[in-house]
Amino acid sequence: MATQFSLNDNIPWKTRFFTIWGGQAISIIGSQLVQFALIWYLTFQTGSATVLATASLVGLLPNVILGPFIGTLVDRWDRRRIMLVSDTVITLVTIGLAVLFALDAVELWQIYVVLFIRSLFGSFHTNAMAASTSLMVPVEHLTRIQGINQMLNGGLNVISAPLGALLLGVLPMQGILAVDVFSALFAIVPLLFTRIPQPDRHTGITEDDGQETIWQGVKAGLRYVISWPGLLIVSLMTVGINFAIIPAFSLMPLLVKEYFGGSAIQLGWVESAMGIGMFVGGALLGAWGGFKHNIVTSMLGLVGMGLGTLVFAVAPSTALWLAVIGSLLVGIMTPMTMGPFYAMIQTIVEPDMQARIFSLLNSVGAAMVPIGLLVAAPVAGRFSIRVWFLFGGLLCILMAICGLFIPAVMQIESRNTTMPGDVSPSLA
Repeated sequence: MATQFSLNDNIPWKTRFFTIWGGQAISIIGSQLVQFALIWYLTFQTGSATVLATASLVGLLPNVILGPFIGTLVDRWDRRRIMLVSDTVITLVTIGLAVLFALDAVELWQIYVVLFIRSLFGSFHTNAMAASTSLMVPVEHLTRIQGINQMLNGGLNVISAPLGALLLGVLPMQGILAVDVFSALFAIVPLLFTRIPQPDRHTGITEDDGQETIWQGVKAGLRYVISWPGLLIVSLMTVGINFAIIPAFSLMPLLVKEYFGGSAIQLGWVESAMGIGMFVGGALLGAWGGFKHNIVTSMLGLVGMGLGTLVFAVAPSTALWLAVIGSLLVGIMTPMTMGPFYAMIQTIVEPDMQARIFSLLNSVGAAMVPIGLLVAAPVAGRFSIRVWFLFGGLLCILMAICGLFIPAVMQIESRNTTMPGDVSPSLA
């Protein structure tokens, strides 16, 4: 179980954590607006699917390729400084891009570079914040905090696109970038005055007392997951979700148009239902906290996610309202599935291993999305888009039912943190 580290000062944990969290939330809103604005700018200026795909790939690569290395560095370095440096670098490159837009001198490659840098340092920041949460929040409140995080994500899914469209109508691109710079200050300033506790460093030293290399740190993270059967199985379940569910909902516009005969308005209903569901599910998890054992909440949430996905596969073409209900159910169950899982990682993984575990899981999960799309697209073209929804829904339900009957999964939260054979996770 992760150790809670006390501070010398008397600042209540809620004051400390939510001061930082609140600033980060405001900054994330600004970042979402910039992401929407840049993608729309590329769409409007080029009308090229290749350009949009390249922009998406540039934003994805740091997490997929560099994620495990980023996590290893976060576990070694001061996490408060990582967040400060990351936020500052992102702010500076955003200012630079705003200047280029103001001078009407921006070029496509410059936007790619900015997207890459924002994604790279955003990954540093995200992993540092996730790994620091267990040191700032009491164990019994971690699941509720994850519910609040999921609620934030759901709310952003609902408001970011219309808000971004509204701002594009009244501000030039440099004005929207300035909004992001201003919002970033809410993340940077609290970090200047709020101390974040650091974990005791048990990793980073090899058997001969030498400094562990970055590659050795990455391998330690891999061995850590592989040697823990329960964590490995549950992690593979999250990979399965990314492989099946995210590609399915990426094909949602085609399903609404070709099967349900809907327009952009109907697509908006379905996608808004997903965001509203995530907000509601996150709020419920934040207030309730889930069952005593997080794994039970996750598995039941996964069943609900599968049922919601199956609705799309079986709904008649004349019943779009069923698709809206299915989208709402998937949205509600997503926080119930992922929130407790992340809380488990923060509770049972040693604090100085958490960043590399989070980054490793995120890296593999992110890599599964394009792979899933490569498989889903021809399947949908050969048969029907609903076939992939059927596959995704059944896979979620099957994984959850199997998980409920696998002792290593159901006992994941009671695992002794000593590695099998007394092998330290830091050894290469």
